[in-house]
Amino acid sequence: MKFIVLPCDGIGPEIVAASVEVLKAADAAYKLDLSFDYESVGFDSLKEHGTTLRQEVLDKAKTYDGIILGTQSHADYPAPEKGGRNVSAGFRIGLDLYANVRPARTRPFLQSNMREGRTMDLIIMREATEGFYPDRNMARGWGEMMPSPDMALSTRKITRHCSERIARRAFELAMTRRKKVTAIHKANSFHMTDGLFLEAVRHVAKDFPLVQLDDLLVDASTAHLVKEPERFDVLVATNFYGDIISDLASELSGSLGLAGSIMASDDLCCAQAQHGSAPTIAGKDIANPTSMILSVAMMVRWIGDKRDNKAMQQAGDAMSAAVDVVLSNPASRTRDIGGTMGCKDFAKAVAKAVGTV
Repeated sequence: MKFIVLPCDGIGPEIVAASVEVLKAADAAYKLDLSFDYESVGFDSLKEHGTTLRQEVLDKAKTYDGIILGTQSHADYPAPEKGGRNVSAGFRIGLDLYANVRPARTRPFLQSNMREGRTMDLIIMREATEGFYPDRNMARGWGEMMPSPDMALSTRKITRHCSERIARRAFELAMTRRKKVTAIHKANSFHMTDGLFLEAVRHVAKDFPLVQLDDLLVDASTAHLVKEPERFDVLVATNFYGDIISDLASELSGSLGLAGSIMASDDLCCAQAQHGSAPTIAGKDIANPTSMILSVAMMVRWIGDKRDNKAMQQAGDAMSAAVDVVLSNPASRTRDIGGTMGCKDFAKAVAKAVGTV
């Protein structure tokens, strides 16, 4: 089984190296027979090839069993016409990685940022290929324009096809959990676009009579995430809303650095941490690799489920469990969550724990 590894920008190379170290430990423990190829994207690719993302890398990635993608410094890239292509968007559109799966949960041994006594265990299913994102909602050109220097317009695209398929993934996931889906929208203002999204979700819900469906305005959802996060199981949302509420949920649960994330199509999965590239701490060995390690664990579990491969399922679960084993020890935490351990040592500790869980 072959993985393509793309370290990218900022702390990306450090946390990707940490996740690969843990994955190699899982490979040894569960005899997965993994191999790894590396390619450059982001600033390294821009310097060498004149673009942050080459089409040949996207084409090559399609031939692998999984993709490990580091963090990107997209805000610092040059304009697209000068080679500054959004790497994450390029993968999502180029490989149709439409399902951005973002879990958020509290841990009893870590302090959360919620009210005392509150807990969280939810997953946000975010549609990732359309919506209010101008770099991915048009077949050609961009979904933003400036008719004059003092006027800017942005176009939002919502389709029945994309809404129905992300809804179906949400209901399928809910069937393995607590059987509840909450559709996040703003249909009281966006009557047509969010109205179409809600219509599509309700249509899919008919195929899952055991799953309870409710819906919630996106602004109200932020309040309920703070006030009563226990009400949520699986949340399904369009691109823009899902991006915002997933960051909120992860930070409430403890830290954005503790939440894994995958981007998946119907037959390919990419692991990418939820957070950004944090260039100010790059190369200092102080980054928290937890999100990246958990993202790779999610990808491994996804492949195991997709191919009915028990070894991959067990390996993914072991990687996730090993992270919790290490985090449960206050002396084994990175500085962003109150510890002193560096990125490399944290990875070594998690890799060692993989064989014991």
